Amino acid sequence: MIAGPVVLVGCGRMGAALLGGWRARGLAGERIVVVEPDAEAAEAAHRRHGVAVVTEAGALSPDLAPAAVVIAVKPQAMEAVIPTYRRFVSEAVLLSIAAGKTIGYFAGRLGERAAIVRAMPNTPAAIGAGITVLCANARVSAEQRQTCERLMAAVGETAWVESEALMDAVTAVSGSGPAYVFLLIECLARAGVAAGLPEALALRLARVTVAGAGKLAVEAGEPPEVLRRNVTSPGGTTEAALAVLMAADGLAPLMDRAVAAAAKRSREFAD
Repeated sequence: MIAGPVVLVGCGRMGAALLGGWRARGLAGERIVVVEPDAEAAEAAHRRHGVAVVTEAGALSPDLAPAAVVIAVKPQAMEAVIPTYRRFVSEAVLLSIAAGKTIGYFAGRLGERAAIVRAMPNTPAAIGAGITVLCANARVSAEQRQTCERLMAAVGETAWVESEALMDAVTAVSGSGPAYVFLLIECLARAGVAAGLPEALALRLARVTVAGAGKLAVEAGEPPEVLRRNVTSPGGTTEAALAVLMAADGLAPLMDRAVAAAAKRSREFAD
């Protein structure tokens, strides 16, 4: 799968999802080293996946020559973490999944020789159903691009963009997008209760309906506009609901504002 060892820096939710995906895809535990200072997360990684775990970069073997260093720590913790991995620049590609942190940010701390890939996965990666968008600098070789794509494909689909300027919009749409869908489920269930349904049934209907509609949207091979029209009978109940959701002050302008706010926040993380 991968030419050399992989160092995973951070084993929180997304780091753990990646680790599980790699092991499920056949990456041997002895080819992975996890750097995780939290004792509980470190123990879980070692116990579940049989990987070596250290608490800090200084504890990594001086002979270690990784193919990739995957940065899976929060953007707020990045400043203290990144400089400690400068010694791997000559042989490894650095793959970051931190929201908002630019390629230029990493190059400024690791040096202009660093091969850097910036990636934005999303939380359905936890069940192997995520999507990750990647962007590379000019130092990344074809083999390193393939390595990064394979690492992220272990938790879902992948796509590449050549312009890093698109990554803030990617973050706002797919990175933050699952939260919007979960809110939709909450709101749909709450509206069902208001219409008279028992709470448990309303939540079940909302959850399974959203999940099923999403699956249909992926697998049907038709645009969402067509699928929407297929559900909408003239003069029927769906048309009555869509008249509210598609009004001038309905869902579309609200989503525009939400995505714009998320993209703006993503840009702020670059500072």
